[in-house]
Amino acid sequence: MSRALKPSSLGPSLEEHLRLSTFTGKFDVTDFVGSISEKLITQSRTGNGPFDPKPFIQTFEAAIDRLIAVRKEVQVKAEQMEKSVRVSEREYSKKMVDLNRGFEAVAGSFTGMESRINTVSRTAVRMGEQLETVHLERQRAQAAYDIIDFYNQLSKGDTARLDTMRKEGRAGRRQVAVILRRLNTVAKEVDLPNAERTRESIEKYCEKFEKEMLNLFDRCYRKGDPKMMNHCAQTLLEFNGGASCVQVYVNQHDFFINNVRTNKPVEDRILWEILPDPDTSPPKTEQGMADLFAEIRSTVETEAQIVKAVFPNPSVVMQVFLQRVFAQSIQQHMEQLLHRGSSISDLAYLRVLQLVHIQTSALVDDLKTYELPHVSPRTPYEATEFRRLLASSNSTSPGTSAALSTMLEVAMEELFVPYTEGQRYLERESRSLGALYSGLLAHFTRYHERTQKGKSSMFDRMVNQLSAAAATTTTSGGSTTSAQAAAALMRLGGINTNQDRLEEPVREEDGLLSVGIAGKMLKWHAEAVGRCIELSSPNDNAKNTFTLLRVLAEAIGNAYLGAALETAQLRLEAADTKTEPSLQSLSVIQSIDLICHLWQQYVNTALIPLANSFVTTRREMVVFNNQTVSRIEGATNHLLQSVTDSIVAWLGTLLAKQKRNDFNPRDDDLSFARVNTEPCLSCCEVLEKVRDTANQNLSGKNLEVFLTEIGVAFHSTLLEHLRKFPVSATGGLMLAKDLKSYQDIIRTFGISALHERFEFIRQLGNVFLVRPDILKSYITEGYLGRIDATLLKPYLMLRSDWAQYGKLFNDSQGLQEEGTESRGLKDRFGRLSLMMKDLEGLRLSDGIPLVPAGFAGGFAMSSRPF
Repeated sequence: MSRALKPSSLGPSLEEHLRLSTFTGKFDVTDFVGSISEKLITQSRTGNGPFDPKPFIQTFEAAIDRLIAVRKEVQVKAEQMEKSVRVSEREYSKKMVDLNRGFEAVAGSFTGMESRINTVSRTAVRMGEQLETVHLERQRAQAAYDIIDFYNQLSKGDTARLDTMRKEGRAGRRQVAVILRRLNTVAKEVDLPNAERTRESIEKYCEKFEKEMLNLFDRCYRKGDPKMMNHCAQTLLEFNGGASCVQVYVNQHDFFINNVRTNKPVEDRILWEILPDPDTSPPKTEQGMADLFAEIRSTVETEAQIVKAVFPNPSVVMQVFLQRVFAQSIQQHMEQLLHRGSSISDLAYLRVLQLVHIQTSALVDDLKTYELPHVSPRTPYEATEFRRLLASSNSTSPGTSAALSTMLEVAMEELFVPYTEGQRYLERESRSLGALYSGLLAHFTRYHERTQKGKSSMFDRMVNQLSAAAATTTTSGGSTTSAQAAAALMRLGGINTNQDRLEEPVREEDGLLSVGIAGKMLKWHAEAVGRCIELSSPNDNAKNTFTLLRVLAEAIGNAYLGAALETAQLRLEAADTKTEPSLQSLSVIQSIDLICHLWQQYVNTALIPLANSFVTTRREMVVFNNQTVSRIEGATNHLLQSVTDSIVAWLGTLLAKQKRNDFNPRDDDLSFARVNTEPCLSCCEVLEKVRDTANQNLSGKNLEVFLTEIGVAFHSTLLEHLRKFPVSATGGLMLAKDLKSYQDIIRTFGISALHERFEFIRQLGNVFLVRPDILKSYITEGYLGRIDATLLKPYLMLRSDWAQYGKLFNDSQGLQEEGTESRGLKDRFGRLSLMMKDLEGLRLSDGIPLVPAGFAGGFAMSSRPF
């Protein structure tokens, strides 16, 4: 198709869209085509005929031709611009090379200039150093010349020049101070014929100058002129280090003068009344010390401002002042308090020591806030005088003045060292605790000593009999012959009967254990431990706590619990076996349980944690504590075993009172009138008492195993007891009543293992009630069916009709005749007890732990059998 239209024939709108500017910005092909064909589309829509593509084709061909021309135009312009850019780049590169050459030349010039400047500077520095050296040498020479001149003048007794300088004011006095210090040094080194006399003249003039300056300082101090005081202090500092000025200031201070005049202790009656009482809380303050410390705080607050304004070395002056406060005022008051406390008791002394330590610690913390800036000495002479001043004030830093806080801590430590060093404090603390415990347990100890003394040997019983015989008299007032003989024997043997009469009588309640007493002992011990931590070094806390633990264990473990256990054991051993045993030992065991629980809770909570940082000491404390508790546990186990043995023995004694014909009565009416036999009633009464007392004093596993031991032992005793008595048909009813009573009382123990044992006893008793024809089937049922018939035969033989029906029973059971089974019958009976162990899951070998299950965690004690 030929292109009929030419670019020049395009309309103005198309010419505008085909310009170069259209393609320089953001260009979109779709929008470009749409804008070109927009007018044609509109014309095509207005026409009524079919679509005519020719206008579109012609327009697009013309546009393409125009675009080709534009592209050629753009290419030409781009080539021209590229040529111009290449030319510009060449020119730019040439210019940059020229500039680099110029910069390198300038840099080289500056380097040479810097080198020349450094050379000149080094030369100037050397010249400056030489000039300074020359200047110093000139000054030294001038000073030497002046010193020689002054020395010659003083050797001739001429002081006019020094006097003139001294009267010139502050600058003159400070210059005189420096000259005199140097003259004094030179005079000590010169060795000439008249040197000694010159030295004396210089020293006299120095003393005169120092006195004059001190008097001036004192006058200014009294007038309240801090500027002149500062001038005097500075002058004396340059003269001799200022030590004399500081001493005058401290010695003449009103605080020390007033305390010396009014050094009378304030009477605090309430304090001295409660100090020796261990049941009261330790006091935290003392009136006299509180007043003294309040005055110290007020004085230091005022003096800190004065010292800072007056002295060129305020830190040193404040240290000297406070050291004097500690060494004089505080120590003197502290010694008075401790002396008075020591005259009262060890506890009063220790409480006073703790009180003073607490108050002094608070004072030190308050005084640390007055830390003053430290000024280093400007000359070696001043440094020497500073060291001398601090050494005379008991400073612990000989080389440099210590900070105020460090000095306060050291002063406080030195204040208490005489009372806490070594083992002095710990020994007194242990002695105090021992005295308190001895006083608290005095009646308790005396009671148990007398009780244990009463359980004496044959010789003691003989002495008691002689004493009783010697004390008997006739109705007419004269001694009998036997009394006279007994008295003579006692005189020959040196036996004194009046000793016990002079002692104070003891009461029964004095020997009882009390949880309140144990709590009081632990409270006193806790106070001692707290005091020990307050007064001792942290590194000694574990060791000291261990020492105090030993004191507590000796008192509460041996003197208290051990004495009660020993007395209870002796009473059981000395008790008459023909009388009913006392169950008071169970109440002793209950008290021991509670006290041990309280004691071990205190040890594990309060004492052991104090040694956590010291593994070895902590391990030793734990081992010692466990050993102590184990000893108490063993003694308690032995005591409870003795109680068990005495109860079982008494039950056996009661059963031994069973009459031969109790179960084979002759008068049936009289037999039916009785409910139970007398031994049965007595045994049931004893078992009831044991049950009630055990429930009151034991608990948990202890109670269960103790009652189990009683029940098992009584069961074995009953088995042996039933083999001794023939039983008739009527007596079988009485026996059944007795066995039912035993079963009922044992059932109240609440232990299922015992229920099976005594059910077996009841069924065994019924063998005397059943008819002979059903006896065979009866012994094969229930608990009896689990027992070998051979073991039951000793009981069956006790039936009154055994002679008539025994042979028939033996034949049916395949048993031997009575005459052929006598051998080993008693041994076979022993097998019955062994077979009874298979009737329940109870292990008779199980022991009774000391501590109830509820207490085991608190006591941290292993369970051991009694």
